[in-house]
Amino acid sequence: MKSLFYLAMLAISAPTWAQVINLDNSPYNMQNSPYNMDNSPYNMRNSPYNMDNSAYNASATNGVYNNSGNRIGYEVKAPSGVTNYFDNSGNRIGYTPAKR
Repeated sequence: MKSLFYLAMLAISAPTWAQVINLDNSPYNMQNSPYNMDNSPYNMRNSPYNMDNSAYNASATNGVYNNSGNRIGYEVKAPSGVTNYFDNSGNRIGYTPAKR
């Protein structure tokens, strides 16, 4: 009877290690990863050599600007819904996860 009591106390007082990990916003989610071709600057849709992304295109509508009004990069939406942010050289500097 005493061992049953100790077993019950152990079960009640044991810490719970189970957690729910949400990877929707994580860079470890392949949808958000820079290793996903949809997010890569080597994909022509994301490349700074694509005229739609070029800082030299005065009619580009996807430019990202700082508070002083200087263009610091561009944004491109991937087919998965992730919005990728690139600097003017084509380096991925951030992302916004897909909206559900």
